[in-house]
Amino acid sequence: MSKPGKAVKAHTLKPRLPRGLVDRGPAEIAATHRMLEAIRESFELYGFEAVETPFIEYTEALGKFLPDLDRPNEGVFSFQDEDEAWLSLRYDLTAPLARYVAEHFDALPKPYRSYRAGYVFRNEKPGPGRFRQFMQFDADIVGAGSVAADAEICMMAADTLERVGIARGDYVVKVNNRKVLDGAMEAIGLGGDAEAGRRLTVLRAIDKLDRLGADGVRLLLGAGRRDESGDFTRGAGLPDEAVERILRYVSFQAAPTDGGDRLAFWESFFGGWGDVVGGSETGRQGIAELHAIMRLCEAAGYGHDRIRADPSVVRGLEYYTGPVYEAELTFPVTNEEGQTVRFGSVAGGGRYDGLVGRFRAEPVPATGFSVGVSRLFSALQLVSSPIVTGSAARGPVVVLVLDREEIASYQALVAALRQAGIRAEPYLGASGMKAQMKYADRRGAPCVVIQGSDERASGTVQIKDLIEGARAADAIASNAEWKATRPAQFSVPVAEMVARVREVLARHDGA
Repeated sequence: MSKPGKAVKAHTLKPRLPRGLVDRGPAEIAATHRMLEAIRESFELYGFEAVETPFIEYTEALGKFLPDLDRPNEGVFSFQDEDEAWLSLRYDLTAPLARYVAEHFDALPKPYRSYRAGYVFRNEKPGPGRFRQFMQFDADIVGAGSVAADAEICMMAADTLERVGIARGDYVVKVNNRKVLDGAMEAIGLGGDAEAGRRLTVLRAIDKLDRLGADGVRLLLGAGRRDESGDFTRGAGLPDEAVERILRYVSFQAAPTDGGDRLAFWESFFGGWGDVVGGSETGRQGIAELHAIMRLCEAAGYGHDRIRADPSVVRGLEYYTGPVYEAELTFPVTNEEGQTVRFGSVAGGGRYDGLVGRFRAEPVPATGFSVGVSRLFSALQLVSSPIVTGSAARGPVVVLVLDREEIASYQALVAALRQAGIRAEPYLGASGMKAQMKYADRRGAPCVVIQGSDERASGTVQIKDLIEGARAADAIASNAEWKATRPAQFSVPVAEMVARVREVLARHDGA
């Protein structure tokens, strides 16, 4: 019990951002918006149209198509509705699209080209660069079984990266086919449902090729690998011959010479994969599909420097059924350990012919890819793309409030500016003129409008150009000189306020 007369200090709630989440300020939001607009323009150039799905879906709509990575609580944020049905925050934008297409199937044109941007949610342990909420920007073609649709997606991925400011030569769109991988598995005796677990272990090992190299992947395909910290990862347990066969496949890299016959090169390239899939019909079909994609891309002018076949591309989601692709940035960056590495993947996707069909009796082919918005944004900052490094938007014109009793008069000045399309706000705090000027400076205001009792009586306002004033202040040596010149501040009739403010804004437009 507190002593008489002693005030009891109220409990103060500590402001804390939950782990794995981030706040964003106005400059980053504006830059992200410019980047998203460039992506949208690229997608629409290819004939894609916008669609939006909600953040929440029935958990059963996600089903077994959740990611296959180890994760707590199945990787999704879920809760029960009043009718005890389970709902989940969407894990990606693809499963909700599949539900949407199935629900509106008869009303949609087929093939159906759509794009959508939005936040997705992962109930995973957060870490560096690993967030529980982040934005994706997807584009998909539903209802087209031809790999021409996959070629379109790959070409659009290349064009999109260049549109947002990634130079040609600083990226490559790498393409593989899950059917080739399935064929390779069949050839080493890992076909059928009974071997699903070991197939998954093999795919995870292949996916680590860039990070661990061939020797590290060899260990993961065999008995297992112990990392630098001493942690042991159990391997797939493949015999040596099978390990070497998989490594020959994923390490098969070649590039056609500029003067050579590129289509003839791909004939030779895919011919080298034949022994990997052996007699597997699925594997040979996958090789043929990859060959077709490369022919289409070459014919459209997207050469090996932009789009190429790469057997190391796996993709982690179970629902991929054919071609898979990743847009990878190839320029060097320094990681947290000070090592020089390649930036890596900023977008990826593939064919998922079984996903929409879960909701319908007939099969519905589909393919698409997803841009990791935050990761691409970081890449654009590294290459100083104008999309994200452009000047931040100017703040609003601030009308100072020097007489609280005359707030209606100040609000009338603000309204006149707003009606002319000029961003403006009255100062709504309780501080004096000096603090109000500091507030305007923090807001990034290009100018302020000042009206004291004398100005109100004479029907005038003072306009102070804060940008020009800051420049003049740097050049004026003494306080007396400052007072004598009163730089960048002038008096105008109220009727001329809007026009003179516009002159100030035009003077600094783009500065």
